[in-house]
Amino acid sequence: MTHTVHHPADVQATFCAVLVDALVTRGLRHAVISPGSRSTPMALALTQRPEVGVQVAHDERTAAFLALGVGVATGRPALALCTSGTATLHFHAAVVEAHLSSVPLIVITADRPPELRDVGAAQTIDQQRLFGTALRWFHDPGVADPAAVSSWRSLGERVVAAATGARPGPVQVNLPFREPLVGAVDPTLYQRAGGRTPATARSRPVVGDAELSELAEVLAGEVRGIIVAGRSGAAPDAVGALASALGWPVLVEPRSGCGGLASAIRAFDALLREQAFAVDHTPRVVLRLGDPLASKVTNQWLAASDATQIHLSAVPAVSDPDHRIARRVVADMDDTLRRWTALVAGRGASATPWLSRWLHAERHAQAAFDVWCAEQTTLNEPATARVLMAALPSGSNVVVASSMPVRDVEWFGGTCAHVTVHSNRGANGIDGVVATALGVAWATAAPTAVLLGDVALLHDSSSLTALARRRLDVRIVVVDNDGGGIFSFLPQATTLAEDRFELLFGTPHGTDLVRLAEAHGLPARTVTTADELATAVAVPGPLLIRVPSDRAANVAAHDQANQAARPR
Repeated sequence: MTHTVHHPADVQATFCAVLVDALVTRGLRHAVISPGSRSTPMALALTQRPEVGVQVAHDERTAAFLALGVGVATGRPALALCTSGTATLHFHAAVVEAHLSSVPLIVITADRPPELRDVGAAQTIDQQRLFGTALRWFHDPGVADPAAVSSWRSLGERVVAAATGARPGPVQVNLPFREPLVGAVDPTLYQRAGGRTPATARSRPVVGDAELSELAEVLAGEVRGIIVAGRSGAAPDAVGALASALGWPVLVEPRSGCGGLASAIRAFDALLREQAFAVDHTPRVVLRLGDPLASKVTNQWLAASDATQIHLSAVPAVSDPDHRIARRVVADMDDTLRRWTALVAGRGASATPWLSRWLHAERHAQAAFDVWCAEQTTLNEPATARVLMAALPSGSNVVVASSMPVRDVEWFGGTCAHVTVHSNRGANGIDGVVATALGVAWATAAPTAVLLGDVALLHDSSSLTALARRRLDVRIVVVDNDGGGIFSFLPQATTLAEDRFELLFGTPHGTDLVRLAEAHGLPARTVTTADELATAVAVPGPLLIRVPSDRAANVAAHDQANQAARPR
């Protein structure tokens, strides 16, 4: 028997072509590649497929967060590819965020072959299970071997299945390649890899009738109830219908998309800072949807309420830091909400003053915020969030940094119903904010604003590299208080000597952010008034808009805004 001899470089090229074909068949449409030699076979296979849009990111952390942004915006995994060595480590933060936020993501790390490991070869580290328990699946198939050709396609299919399963998340495939790295696809091997398998949709869990009816009794049996709507993927009309049937207010954070509901309460943080209001409006039943709120005041109020808390989520991820959840329901969000609405119809508390009192306080607070913002002669951080959200064109995306920006948008951003808000709140890190926005803008082809602080921008400044050439409408609004502004709200600010506080927490950097943007070829300007910000943000990106701020004055501004909104 004669055996066909295949050139190793051609085997690797064919393996990558089959793997990419399987990924494309399963829906891959976006790939982000960081430059490197060892990843050449996979990079060539990706760029040979017209179905796959490709972005090149010079920094691997940017690449991974850019791919994450695609998953955040679409719910489908993008692929991030890098070379071997320490390049792979820069994927880690985005992998952890994808894990904790249940965002699908495929990372492919090129590697040296086994004979170059543990012998001091350059650019070689241990890449096996590099990201630990944050992965939904890890696999290293070894150097491509024609004897394993029948497994190549199924590998790609399993990668997508693992990334988009019951709890979506990150998958790592570690691919060792031998030199030479450039080969040609072998038609015989490609055919032997097998035909395509049709993509299958992820099944959505459905709650049983008995459990659904039991919980409907709990909901309908209580007048003093609230719905807390975090990021959940639930359709706002499904949330609104249940809230209307129950006669309950909905405490909404911007990522929920529920800010336009008739029963929406957006100023909850300011309202609950008033002790009398917080006590008088303590709920007995709370239905939590998806992720928790950013407001510490509200989360502590919920934890202290002793209310029966029910958590509904589409993914089997625990979200109970206060250990107060009585029942966890993992099921299709819209199906469950609509079935509950049918079961409680006509039995809710709409005729009681419970909801009307909440809505009266909400209307007063929003009007007070508007008056207060109009009285500010120069922009401050709460006003920046409110003006930005109102000024953006309908259909825009907004990516908000963790730290103060996500809180300012939650507390002062207003309705937000005309935009889609995203924020990396799984790990609550400030890394990769600009890169995430690039992914969102790329996947949606819609105007995308970024609201972040100066430290977050500096942390992700590598994402400005080549941004001017990406043809993405990204409008970066950076609040510049020359340091870590959120720390000024913490006890450290008043208990430490000023010089020590500045050294450890204030951390002034002195960077000229406008010149930083201009060094990357980006239009940039500083604005100080609401009109200037509204005018600047109306211009398509890429561009950077700097809003100067003072850390101490910012604390006072928050206090003033909250005082203005106190319940009357």
